[in-house]
Amino acid sequence: MAAKDDRVSEVLEDRDPNSLNQHVQIVWDDIIGEPEGARSPECAWRLSNACFSRARNWCYTALAVILAPPCALVLGCGFACLAFEQIWCTGPCLRCGKIYFASLRTMVQSCMAAIVVPTAEAVGHICRHIRVNFRRDAPDDKDMLVV
Repeated sequence: MAAKDDRVSEVLEDRDPNSLNQHVQIVWDDIIGEPEGARSPECAWRLSNACFSRARNWCYTALAVILAPPCALVLGCGFACLAFEQIWCTGPCLRCGKIYFASLRTMVQSCMAAIVVPTAEAVGHICRHIRVNFRRDAPDDKDMLVV
């Protein structure tokens, strides 16, 4: 029983183990900062900090208690629909396409090997002997290509 309680307390302690929400860790120092020349009295600074922290915590708690369960319900249903669609629709459709196009792929590969590869090799063999010389003192009236 103690091992189960330890696991539950671990889960409750680290509620963001994958650091998904680092960008919303907002504390007083991230929002308010008084420069050296403009300082409020110490009591106002401490009271403002306490008001900010408590208001943030109470408001978040109230919103979490009121809205988190319905949001969790909607998100759970949404991710369930997404998983269902991926498992029962998209995955099988992609697999069918892969099976259907396997023979077409083999035919296209054969045509490429029989037609395109020899043609490209022949053109490459011809183009291998082309030499282009660039001269600054060449006449401007016509292009010269030496083959």
